[in-house]
Amino acid sequence: MDMNKKTVSELEAPVVDLTINRSMTDSNIDKKYNRGRVHVHSRSTLPEKQLFSYAEYRAQDAERIGYSQYSYWRSVWRNFLRKKAAVVMSLVFVALFIFTFIAGAIGKYDVFNLRIDNSLMFTAPNAEYWFGTDNMGRDYWSQVWYATRTSILLAVSVSLGQIIAGVLIGLVWGYVRKLDSFFFSLYNLIDNIPTIIYMTLIALMLGKTTLIMGVSMIAFGWLATARNVRNLVFMYRDREYNLASRCLGTSLWRILSKNIFPYLVSVIILRLALAIPSTIAYETTLTYLGLMDISTPSLGILLRNARSYFLDYPYLLIFPAAIVSIITITFYLVGNAFSDACDPRNHV
Repeated sequence: MDMNKKTVSELEAPVVDLTINRSMTDSNIDKKYNRGRVHVHSRSTLPEKQLFSYAEYRAQDAERIGYSQYSYWRSVWRNFLRKKAAVVMSLVFVALFIFTFIAGAIGKYDVFNLRIDNSLMFTAPNAEYWFGTDNMGRDYWSQVWYATRTSILLAVSVSLGQIIAGVLIGLVWGYVRKLDSFFFSLYNLIDNIPTIIYMTLIALMLGKTTLIMGVSMIAFGWLATARNVRNLVFMYRDREYNLASRCLGTSLWRILSKNIFPYLVSVIILRLALAIPSTIAYETTLTYLGLMDISTPSLGILLRNARSYFLDYPYLLIFPAAIVSIITITFYLVGNAFSDACDPRNHV
C-alpha cells in the first residue's frame, strides 16, 4: 500500500526538464575528483543542484530555431556588385555630380557674375576659357557645370515624384476593384491628349518657372508607372497569403505595403532609373519649345541655344550633349543591373 502511494505521489509531482549544469564543466569535476580516473561513481555522489538545473522557456530563443542569416538587401547589394560595368558607371555618375560643385570653385569665372563681352564671342576652348565662350562672350565652363547640377536635381526630383505618385495610385488602383473604372477614366482622359498640350496651357496660364513645370511633369508623368503597377497588383492580390490576410482582418494599407509592394521593388527601381534620363530629355524638349524659364541655366537651355551655332561652333553642343549621354547610359546600365539584383529569383 505504501508503495502504491509512493508511486502515485511521484506521478503527481511536476515533471521538470533537467539539463546538465554547464557551470559544472568536466574540467572542474576532473580537478575535484582525481583527474584521469573514471568518475561515474564520484559524480553520482554530487548534490542534485550541481548536476541539474531548470531549463527556462524563452520565446525569443524558440524563434531562433528557424532563424536564417539571409538578408534581402544584403543579397541585393552582393548581386549588384557582380555587375562590374554598372558599378563603374554608378561611380562615374557620383563623380560627375560631385564635380558639378567643385567645377565652380576651380573655374576662373562665377556663373552668377558673368559679363557680356561681344569681343569674346565664340572663343574656342583655350587655357583661359576651358570650354570656350558662348554667343555673348560668357565663360562656357561655369555654365555647363551649373546647368548639369540643375538638370540632375530637377530630373531626380521629378522622377521620384512621378514614381511615388505612380506606385501609390497603382497599388490602390489594382487592389480596390471599385476604383478601377474611375482610374481608367482618369487615365484615358490624360493619356489620350498629348502631354505637350497640357504643358503649353500650364506654361501660358501659370508661368514657365522651374517649380511650376516640375510639378506639372509630376502631375502628368505618373500614368505609365501606375498602369504597370496596377497590372502587377492584379497578379498578386488573390494569392493565398493575401486571401488569408483579408480573412484575418488585416488592413488594406498593411496588405499593400507588406504583402504586395516587396514584389514590385525591381520594377519600380528600373522605372526610376529610366525616368531620370527621360526627364532630362523632356526638359530639353520643353526648353527647345520655349516652355521653360531660361533664366536658370540647364542642359536643355544650353542645347536649345547651341542649335543655331552647331555647324560653325560645334563645341557649344558637344559638351552638354556628352554630359546628357553619360547620364542616360549610366542610369540605363545601373537601372537594369539594380533591377535584376532586386529580383528575389536571382538570389541564392
